Amino acid sequence: MTYQGVLAKMQTEFGDPIQYYLVFEDSFLNVNQLLNKEIEINFTGYQCLNCGKKKKIFRQGFCYDCFYSSPAVGDWIMRPELSTAHLGIADRDLDYESKVQLQPHVVYLAVATEVKVGVTRKTQIPTRWIDQGATQAIALVEVPNRYLAGITEVALKNHYTDKTNWRKMLSYNGESCDLIVEKSKIEDLLPAEVKEYFFSEKNDVYEMKYPVLNYPAKVASLNLEKTPSFQGKLVGIKGQYLIFENGTVFNVRGSEGYVVTINI
Repeated sequence: MTYQGVLAKMQTEFGDPIQYYLVFEDSFLNVNQLLNKEIEINFTGYQCLNCGKKKKIFRQGFCYDCFYSSPAVGDWIMRPELSTAHLGIADRDLDYESKVQLQPHVVYLAVATEVKVGVTRKTQIPTRWIDQGATQAIALVEVPNRYLAGITEVALKNHYTDKTNWRKMLSYNGESCDLIVEKSKIEDLLPAEVKEYFFSEKNDVYEMKYPVLNYPAKVASLNLEKTPSFQGKLVGIKGQYLIFENGTVFNVRGSEGYVVTINI
């Protein structure tokens, strides 16, 4: 069977294990059903996720022009403390930025390789944690806008990392951590304007289980521009990565905007 289309990050469904879907314009594929099967991925071109033109992808699925003009990839995306919509100040498009920034955001602790701090829109729970390959997560605060979440993350980065070691994340199943104990250390570290939003009594810990048959001892990343045709047996899916039997891993999200043909 053959599937063809433009890659975008895999859609996920929380479950035991997490369910993954590749969604194309005219079809979709439950990737979990491909475990232990040989699949072939062929890279055939580019298509910008923003303008739809067949232009070389620059970053995050966008061509160069769209990356530097679209409000969907402003600096405040990666650095939420730069958000200004709560002040009525535009970065690129105030209407768009207001819709995204002026909604409930959650600051959390998650474990993928070690305890890390992060920010996500409330509507993206638990999707954000799944995309990072986290095995556990707990919400710390829920604030009304992205700016407050951003300054909270900045304060907590003095005590926790905000990065995930993707190689390590893909090489093992993760170690459990008492996130409730970690959360108990947080309140005194919060900025003054955020303390009222702290979840003092809410201690729900999410646990994510991934469809991985075998974890590789060593991983090698597949770059479709350098290797436009690849074939291998799928043995796992974690984060936004496909894991193959020979230790090759493919970052689907890192290849957004690539046009591919997948043969099963």
